Amino acid sequence: MDLNSFNGKTLFVTGATGLIGQTLIRRVLEFNRDNGGSIKVIASVRNIEKAHGIFGEDHSEEELSYVVSDICSIPLEDMGIDYIVHAASNTSSRSFIEKPMEIIDTAIEGTKRVLKLAEINKVSAMVYLSTMEVYGTPLTDEKIDERHATNLNSMSVRSCYPESKRMCENICVSYQKEYAVPTVVLRLTQTFGPGVQYNDGRVFAEFARCAIEGRDIVLKTKGETKREYLHVNDAVNAIFTALIKGQPGEAYNVANEDTYCSIYEMAELVADRCAGGRISVQIQEEDSSKYGYAPTLHMNLDTSKLRSLGWMPEHDLEETFRDMIADMSCC
Repeated sequence: MDLNSFNGKTLFVTGATGLIGQTLIRRVLEFNRDNGGSIKVIASVRNIEKAHGIFGEDHSEEELSYVVSDICSIPLEDMGIDYIVHAASNTSSRSFIEKPMEIIDTAIEGTKRVLKLAEINKVSAMVYLSTMEVYGTPLTDEKIDERHATNLNSMSVRSCYPESKRMCENICVSYQKEYAVPTVVLRLTQTFGPGVQYNDGRVFAEFARCAIEGRDIVLKTKGETKREYLHVNDAVNAIFTALIKGQPGEAYNVANEDTYCSIYEMAELVADRCAGGRISVQIQEEDSSKYGYAPTLHMNLDTSKLRSLGWMPEHDLEETFRDMIADMSCC
């Protein structure tokens, strides 16, 4: 995607060392290097050593600088910020059931803090990264647009994650109404690709490890959940599109609709195409609630609203896995 619209601008990125945050920042750094660009990034991180390990230490302050802080303690000052990407979030399924209050507090207090920073800096736009999980657990293959209702169970501890995301969406639109902060919400499907840590606990990372290590894929459920997926580079393109063309106060689904499949079908794809048939898929059912997995669902997102802004996904599911496996194999 052409980033010339951001030349001379300053982007503030939370969750900068996470998968989406680091991919976005690397894209900016590459653009500056290859095109003589002048985009500045201020990265919000908790661990400066980790940030240096990802981005290196040879960048000038005018290209990449850091705010070392917990998301709930970001300094509230005018930093000359033009755009904010709020990507900080705990996406560990196990944490959803083991530390639900930390999930809720970080989401809500962190988002309020970032919105206050946006107000102080009079930003041109802010993107808040939400989740497909705000729709709950759809039971059919019907298309789900941004107006779709939810059937979330508020009495389930695991709902701490999607319910806090829903609350943050409303905080964003309320903050815009009261304080005129232009905020766009992106509801992302499960996103992966190069940059996923080798020890990531999510199912797509386990599938990739099985392909790399030559181990059979063992499912703890029948793998009946169906959803779409997204390459991290397509997610970054969606963010830049939303910053420039997104309508403030609106939410947009983000997914590659062509990837809609069950977890079992995805496991078969990895075993057959990415592992060359060297491994197989086995089912050994057990109580999966202890892992924090979402209930069985059919999440068939309609992305026509975002595509109307000119965004299109460029990577299919096999390519997404191949890119992730190649990157993980280098670790």
